[in-house]
Amino acid sequence: MRFNSERPIFAQIAELVAADVLAGRIGPGGRLPSARELAASLEVNPNTAARALQSLADSGIARCERGMGYFVAEAGADMAKAERRRRFFEEELPRLFKDMDELAVEPAELLERYAARGGRKA
Repeated sequence: MRFNSERPIFAQIAELVAADVLAGRIGPGGRLPSARELAASLEVNPNTAARALQSLADSGIARCERGMGYFVAEAGADMAKAERRRRFFEEELPRLFKDMDELAVEPAELLERYAARGGRKA
């Protein structure tokens, strides 16, 4: 995985795992990779991977069972969606609005293109 320099690596790893939970690839009660497994597969320091797993637990997406590892919380997908929505509205949408202003993109044009790709109608 290629990491960007805008966000801490542990946060990007947590986002990657949360995306798997949100997409249903790891369901409620499903075991998450251990910090060592995650670190090896992503070629990062095990402490970074452990911090990502702890971040998922702190946000309610995962739960830690002492001696067993991390598992997806029952409401993990809902929590992942809520966190992703928060990040979208606080981080991504302001960047989109800035780009729209700089490029003189009108909201109607954006809605038209969104509808053309099969998105929800406003």
